Amino acid sequence: MSQALEGIRVIDFTHDQAGPSCTQMLAWLGADVIKIERPPHGDRARRLWTTPDDPADSYFFLLLNSNKRSIVVDLKTVEGKDIARRLVREADVIAENLGPGVMERLGLGYEAVKVLNPRAVYASVKGFGSYGPYSAYKCFEPVAQATSGAMSVTGEADGPPLLSGANIGDSGTGMHLAIAILAALVQRGHTGKGQLVEVAMQEAVLNLTRVKFTPTLRDGKPLGRTGNRSATGGYADLIRCAGDGLNEAVYLIIPPDNPEMFTAVTEVIGQPELQKDERFATPPARARNAAALTEILEGWGRSRSKHEVMKALASRGVVCGAVLDTAEVLANPHLRERGAVYDIDHPTRGRFSVIGCPVRLSDSPFAPTRAPLMGEHTETVLTSLAGFSADEVRALREKRVI
Repeated sequence: MSQALEGIRVIDFTHDQAGPSCTQMLAWLGADVIKIERPPHGDRARRLWTTPDDPADSYFFLLLNSNKRSIVVDLKTVEGKDIARRLVREADVIAENLGPGVMERLGLGYEAVKVLNPRAVYASVKGFGSYGPYSAYKCFEPVAQATSGAMSVTGEADGPPLLSGANIGDSGTGMHLAIAILAALVQRGHTGKGQLVEVAMQEAVLNLTRVKFTPTLRDGKPLGRTGNRSATGGYADLIRCAGDGLNEAVYLIIPPDNPEMFTAVTEVIGQPELQKDERFATPPARARNAAALTEILEGWGRSRSKHEVMKALASRGVVCGAVLDTAEVLANPHLRERGAVYDIDHPTRGRFSVIGCPVRLSDSPFAPTRAPLMGEHTETVLTSLAGFSADEVRALREKRVI
């Protein structure tokens, strides 16, 4: 059985997270992704979150670059640029997330690539887009969250703005770019022509934050921070459970339009009389008296583990979830059974856990996950795709172009 993107070739000039998360999704779905890395150390992510005495590729890199091939090319040389152009001619997709103007200075911007390969989809991540007052500014994850409104609505009411722990700026942008690439490939099937697709990190996070603009559109005032409490009415809060750890808790939501959940909660905790308590009788009352309701729920939850609390409430249709730390997530039986987390063997890292593809296609099984060793496919790619002879490859190695 073939995979959905089998036969699609991606030349991947991306690095760090935003671009690699996009091309990883394409690779998961069956595309042949050829990652172009620079000498001598490759993608800088290979050394992120490592220690000086640890020479192996970082887990940061391994989590974002599975199912890709890797070659090393010095794009600052004439020969390196020629290699890139020859690969681009054979590509369906060219992806990049380099700084503003970098690809143009390398002679690999969209206008140049369009001449070489009019059918190619040229996919670009930019911090603030290719035009506009901010277009020349660089952008990382925290900056995308800050400038999109996301940071302003995250945190406690009386505290400073906070970053989201989820990488909505980087991986969120990567997923938006993957959607754009797939749409452009479908359109190419009708027109025969590729096109430029672009996603700005600021705008991707803005899109993910958009429902938070509802009150502002209604009354013109900026939305404040509400911490773990609900900003839309009803009741929502973090319920402390047994144990002293900071993550020993369950997040519980009783939406204003689902009053039956409050009934279920009171029955689960053995206090059905709370249904007639005027402090909690209506959704607005529960929102106003959230602290008192949380105290009651914690009185019940403190003698039970977060897993017991989640099972008891969720099995009655209450929306809730235990706060799982990163170690607990990697061992979580639900995620393991679904293949969202599983173990692989790596030639330098040994056996470790990876995060699997989050989408499921019934007619397109996913290939085994593996991360590229730097430059391991250089000779194969250059001879089979770019038309170099073995002697030419040896000469390029001697000149340290590859």
